[in-house]
Amino acid sequence: MRIDPELAATVAAVVDEGTLDAAARRLQITPSAVSQRLKTLEQQLGRVLVVRSKPARLTETGEAVVRLARQIALLERDALAGMDAEGGTQRISIPLAVNADSMATWFLPPLARLADRHDLDFDLHRDDQNFTARLLESGTVMAAVTSEETPVAGCSVSPLGVLEYRAMATKTFADRWFRGGMTPDALAAAPFVDFDRRDTLQHEWLQAQGVSHQGVPRHYVPASHDYALAVALGLGWGMLPVPQQPDGLIALGGPTLRVKLFWQQWNLRSELLDTVAAEVAAEARRVLPGPPAAV
Repeated sequence: MRIDPELAATVAAVVDEGTLDAAARRLQITPSAVSQRLKTLEQQLGRVLVVRSKPARLTETGEAVVRLARQIALLERDALAGMDAEGGTQRISIPLAVNADSMATWFLPPLARLADRHDLDFDLHRDDQNFTARLLESGTVMAAVTSEETPVAGCSVSPLGVLEYRAMATKTFADRWFRGGMTPDALAAAPFVDFDRRDTLQHEWLQAQGVSHQGVPRHYVPASHDYALAVALGLGWGMLPVPQQPDGLIALGGPTLRVKLFWQQWNLRSELLDTVAAEVAAEARRVLPGPPAAV
């Protein structure tokens, strides 16, 4: 059985744009043509590919089809560029997954340099570094910054470095809550700032201090810059990455938490994707402590 690249690209457009109508506008065809292409491929494969919700969602089989569509588009552009043919310089979207703190501290400058030299559109998907690899598995992204050293099936992995976190607070906050020292009772009463309900850095730091995070007051601020601002305003204490620590904060002591970061990308030889990986690795070597990144 052969999967028509045009039909696969239509599935990718639907999930990228969220609806059949939006996909039709992007592909410059009618919504009925989009629907017919989906129906044709689903009938050929004998599987449902897209759940017609808002936004549209992929089934497991649909994820495999989208992964194929993105790989074909990337390899096609590389081939045309190698022949200096029309289409080799057309813009292409590169979907990447990255954790919020990397995006806020070091990840965007290399993308800006790449966009200045190449006709690229970056489609960034933000998630916790413990979960970004799942977006590789689904075919949503071509590469990801992740804390997972074990490569996802069909992907290669390279070390980037270490993002270090320290417990920080304003002096006013520390004077109020830790007047008698950072005792277990004080830590159990002092509010902290959590990024979201999957963020465990504050919990790990408290555990190292002999305190369970259960029952400790907390605020949820799910945006990296706003998280740092919340700590700087005295809303609570929080674990901040070293490159992001604002002026005027003090370190509370305790362990420095080190999160190892890795670059995982599809295991196919694409000059364009390798160029992205090399630029990201170079920035990581410059900013992040740890062993040199290899791509």
